[in-house]
Amino acid sequence: MELTERELTNPWEGVLITPVAGADVGVLVLAGSSGRIERERAHILAKQGVAALAIRWFGGPGQSQGICEVPLETFIDAVDLLRSGGARRIGILGVSKGAEAALLTAVHDPRVDVVMALSPTSRVWCNVGPGHDGERLPYRSSWTWREQPLPFVPMDDSWTATQPSSGPIAIRGWYELSEETFGHLVPPPEIPVEKARADLLLVAGGDDAIWPSLPFAEQLAQRRRSAGAQVRLVARHDAGHRPRLPGESPAWPSPHFQYGGTPEADALLGAAAWPHILDALGSGA
Repeated sequence: MELTERELTNPWEGVLITPVAGADVGVLVLAGSSGRIERERAHILAKQGVAALAIRWFGGPGQSQGICEVPLETFIDAVDLLRSGGARRIGILGVSKGAEAALLTAVHDPRVDVVMALSPTSRVWCNVGPGHDGERLPYRSSWTWREQPLPFVPMDDSWTATQPSSGPIAIRGWYELSEETFGHLVPPPEIPVEKARADLLLVAGGDDAIWPSLPFAEQLAQRRRSAGAQVRLVARHDAGHRPRLPGESPAWPSPHFQYGGTPEADALLGAAAWPHILDALGSGA
């Protein structure tokens, strides 16, 4: 399939990859805390006949340097761009913190038709990295809506890693402890996915070493089912935090964090999710 590729610099850095013949389906592609533009993933999706938009949603010019009080309007603007290009069905595919953003965007924007949340969370978390002021502490929400921060779970800094400090660490236990310590805050920090009009596809690995994405996904699924809303959950208990879709390069190891799983299990989870992703995107795929 012949594609066109358009580099974006305003209002955020990114790339829009579209079939030359046009597309009725548009998908916003969001990375997690890497902050990168998911160019390869956007290419893979565009080859299926959809308009794929991958953006840098923090860390770019004029943006917060960390995931700290990022306006959800960032993603609303991306939906606007896809709609202006002719897309009539809108999907958002996000991983990790990008999945958190995708779910929250669908809660606030009824134009989103489907969310594909890879390694998701069921709650709104505090900032990862500094805000516009350059400060990491005190903890603040990762997100704002209409200039107001969303209720969030802070981190319990009494946690200590059990691994030697000389190598990459698994921080899942930090999130589990923080959830236990602060999970019953008022107002509640849960992502109210039962309020979203969008269809929901969840993809999670049981060996995720960053945060417990499979239990989070099960919580999200239960909220949807209790409300009589659509949800699909694709899981592998031996996969980690970074499922890889068919055709994607293997994820690079990190010197700082353990992600869990294995390259083989992560690829198998991505392969299992792929037909569901194409089905969720609908007529353009």
